Amino acid sequence: MYRKYLFFDLDGTLTDSMPGITRSVRYALERLGIEVPDLQSLVRFVGPPLKESFMTFYGMTAAEAERAIALTREYFVPKGMFENELYTGVPELLDATRRAGCVNVMATSKPEPFARQIAAHFGIDTRFELISGSSLDGSRTTKAEVIGHALRTLGITPEEAVMIGDRRHDIEGAAATGLTAIGVRWGYAPEGELEAARPAAIADDIDALRRLLLEGLPS
Repeated sequence: MYRKYLFFDLDGTLTDSMPGITRSVRYALERLGIEVPDLQSLVRFVGPPLKESFMTFYGMTAAEAERAIALTREYFVPKGMFENELYTGVPELLDATRRAGCVNVMATSKPEPFARQIAAHFGIDTRFELISGSSLDGSRTTKAEVIGHALRTLGITPEEAVMIGDRRHDIEGAAATGLTAIGVRWGYAPEGELEAARPAAIADDIDALRRLLLEGLPS
């Protein structure tokens, strides 16, 4: 399934960001007077755009969700984004794909400035040709919009790239923009979510993903 351009999701694909995200969301909800019994109940916030999650899971209006996002960032920016760790084997995977002549791209629903800080914190920023994320002003929020921005910035066609991610939003965003997609099982998708989204393939671990990405490598 070789493609020259590899679009990687961040949360749940490259990093295990659950602790920081769920603590940030809990902080926001509690500031709004909503009791959170345990962090595990907030795992569903890992991956999708925050605005969508607040509106879907707590019935917020768009304006209320924007307020919740602002509160989430009060915790996330100074602390939560670093309550996070790379999945084992990620730097080696990114090095292997670059040696093979692939171009690594990050395509994340996380705001782009935060994605850049996280990549730099873990020392993987130089392994990416481009980091494409959502915008803080709300003009680019969905995974399809993030992917589209990356395609335009790179000046490439969808047929040249593949999207790699752990949630249906990654697979659906890829489909909406004409990309092939690969799902990964080590993230936060509920059971059956990836299968229902119908990616071209699903990788059970990092080694399986590497084989998929470099399969059919031009000689």
